[in-house]
Amino acid sequence: MKTLLVLAHEDAGQEARLQVAMDLARRLDAHLTCLDVVVLPPAYVDDSVGSTISATIVESEIEVEAANRAKVEARLGHEDVSWDWQERTGDLVGSLCSAAQFADLVIVNRQLEDPVTPMRSVAGGLITGAGKPVLAVPQDVRKFDDNCAVIAWDGSMAATSALRNAIPLLKLMERVFLVEVETDRADGWAEDAARYLSRHDIHARVERAKPLPTGIARTLIAEAGRHGAGLIVAGGYGHSRLREAVFGGVTRELLSHSPYPLFLSH
Repeated sequence: MKTLLVLAHEDAGQEARLQVAMDLARRLDAHLTCLDVVVLPPAYVDDSVGSTISATIVESEIEVEAANRAKVEARLGHEDVSWDWQERTGDLVGSLCSAAQFADLVIVNRQLEDPVTPMRSVAGGLITGAGKPVLAVPQDVRKFDDNCAVIAWDGSMAATSALRNAIPLLKLMERVFLVEVETDRADGWAEDAARYLSRHDIHARVERAKPLPTGIARTLIAEAGRHGAGLIVAGGYGHSRLREAVFGGVTRELLSHSPYPLFLSH
């Protein structure tokens, strides 16, 4: 991972994104690309009043993001990381997907209840839209915690992709647990996955957990808490109704409730 893309936007989650992104840039000797997005307002009725309101909102957003750029650039000038700044105008998902073409990891928040930047839907859209791994962080974190990672294993292609793509981050971890929740979808291949990781000098311990009544996502969160994890690695699924029906909305539940950063890959 040599190019990290982080969303730079004036909202409650920006500090968490920047802190984690800078930590990872240092640890991975990676370049940091900050993408500042001027978010366009929803379409208004095409009349003079609607056009005036829309123009005013856009002008205000441009002013806010210009001030944000000046603030963040001044800060980055004192950090020991390689970085550049890009700007886009439009929706967050489309802008991030476009900018992610040459990125190895996209860093956003797992959830941000903001009418302008609803971050859970952004993370969900990026999982399938960007074609790149996504690191979705809670907005209260202030560093990349390398104490422990929990890998959610169910034998799926998405879980395999997440495990493989997370290797650079897993190499930073002191401990790694490969957790298989015991359901009728569990395939018993967790040991094979652990052997694969061992060839990358990542020695994961396989554990199997009985599902809690509250569901698979809450089970994974509980296991992460039990191990003192700083990261959950999981196969990610977008918002397709079919995928939600088949996989029970595990990704959605993780993005809604996980107090730990999520590494998601499809």
